[in-house]
Amino acid sequence: MTNLQDNSATETRATARQALRKLNSVLAKRSGSIEGVDVAVEGSGEVIRLPQDVAGLLRDILANTAAGRSVSVIPTSAELTTQQAADLLNVSRPHVVKLMDDGILEGHKVGTHRRLYASDVQAYKHQRDIKQRAAADELTSLTDHLGLYE
Repeated sequence: MTNLQDNSATETRATARQALRKLNSVLAKRSGSIEGVDVAVEGSGEVIRLPQDVAGLLRDILANTAAGRSVSVIPTSAELTTQQAADLLNVSRPHVVKLMDDGILEGHKVGTHRRLYASDVQAYKHQRDIKQRAAADELTSLTDHLGLYE
C-alpha cells in the first residue's frame, strides 16, 4: 500500500469509529424500540429514517470497517457459485463441492453449474464458527486444568 492509501484507510477507519460511537449511543437509548433511526446527511440538512434492523446492520458494517476489515453485503436470497461460497467460508472450492455432495451444504444446479443460497452458506458458517469456538474453549479449559498456562 502507498502512503496515500494508508492515509485514506486510516481516515476511513477513524470516520467509521466515530460514526459507530454515535450510532451505538443512539441505539442504546432506543433499546427495545421498533421505530426507525433518523440519520442526518452531513452538508445537505436531510434526514433519512432507517428501519431498526438496517441500523443494526449499519452498526456491524461500521464495526468491521473501524477494525480495518473489508465488508460486502450479500442478499440472503442471492445465489452463489461454489467459488463464491468457498471465498465466504475461507475454504477451497473442492471442499465446498464435497460438502454439497455429502449433504452438509444444500445446493442446486443451474444447468450444469452448482449454486448455493447465501443464507444456507451463512447458516453453515455460523454453526461451524460456534463449533470452533466451543472446541477452542474446551481446549483452553483442558490446558488450564492441566496447569499448562503458567
